[in-house]
Amino acid sequence: MKKFIYVIVFFSFFDLFTQLPVMSTFAESLGASAFITGLAVGMYSLSNTFGNIISGFLTDRRGPYKILIAGLFTTGLALLLYTFADAPIMLLVVRFIHGLVAGLIVPAAFTFLANETEQEKRGKSSAISGAFVGIAAITGPAFSGILASRTSVPFVFNITAACMLVLAFLSIFILKSTQVKKDSSTSTHVPIRAFFKNAGTLKAFIGAFFLMFSQGAIAYLLPLKVQELGFDSRLSGTLMSTFGIVAVLVFLLPTNRIFDRVKPIKTLALGISLMGLSQLLISQADSNTLLYIAMACYGFGFAFLFPSLNSLLIDSTTVEVRGKAYGYFYAFFSLGVVAGSSLLGWLSLGITGGFIFTGILLLCFAGVTLLDRKTALA
Repeated sequence: MKKFIYVIVFFSFFDLFTQLPVMSTFAESLGASAFITGLAVGMYSLSNTFGNIISGFLTDRRGPYKILIAGLFTTGLALLLYTFADAPIMLLVVRFIHGLVAGLIVPAAFTFLANETEQEKRGKSSAISGAFVGIAAITGPAFSGILASRTSVPFVFNITAACMLVLAFLSIFILKSTQVKKDSSTSTHVPIRAFFKNAGTLKAFIGAFFLMFSQGAIAYLLPLKVQELGFDSRLSGTLMSTFGIVAVLVFLLPTNRIFDRVKPIKTLALGISLMGLSQLLISQADSNTLLYIAMACYGFGFAFLFPSLNSLLIDSTTVEVRGKAYGYFYAFFSLGVVAGSSLLGWLSLGITGGFIFTGILLLCFAGVTLLDRKTALA
């Protein structure tokens, strides 16, 4: 069952990463202005935030089984709507629907994994799920970029839609035996503010935000840095692949045992520190060799951070409230993506300044994470 959930995690993030290289050009092909193009790109993350939060509440009330199937079916149907997007306004509507329903999948899937994983193995399980996210990050952009250039953007989304719908049908039979009936009369009510007063969940939320803030900064600034140094744009792609490959290797090799042997708060601080140092290294890089070293460092940081955040969230919550916790967790993921690129663009710090600002921000958060102890939500 867990292996099947990993497949769902892969395709959920594959859906996200296939959008990156093609959405802005697709919007422009429909006659969208620069403002509408940017809005179309960000609309998915905006509505995805609401979808994540809704998924968390529904997962705790109805169980992850029903929410996961609903998310897979509706996401598959939403992806088919891109075929009918023939104007900028229609594209914005489709992007909003797509982001909203896709937000149902990930919190339910990770709640499924957390509830089915033994406590002493939650770090390794989180590392394996992170590997599938990393593989999606490597294959998704390449798949959509190549296929869209030979066919069309809606055709790319139709392929992903078919995968989502097949997974939805398979989930009905594969996951049905694992569903847990929820008893509303004995359900645990935890106010929203409790998640933000709990040191463990709060650090997991903020860590998720800074993880994707850093990703947004890399996506926005790295191509500009490569261009500034006079290298071909293809170097940006190979640098991103370097980060992904390093992260996947750490996730899958015996190194993943560290996440069950070392407290997650320590590996969290190590991971975010490595990501911060890589940002500073990129800011000073003047050769492609230094860029590759920096991105390898970034890959190690990502690999340590992602499982640590999941382990911290699991340790800080109980089964009854874990769906809500994951809903907020991935809502902060979505917010980080938007903030990473938009804030740096608004501040107009330049390429070097943007990397330095992000690096210092991540290092400051690394220090803060070690200050307080966490307490579990009951």
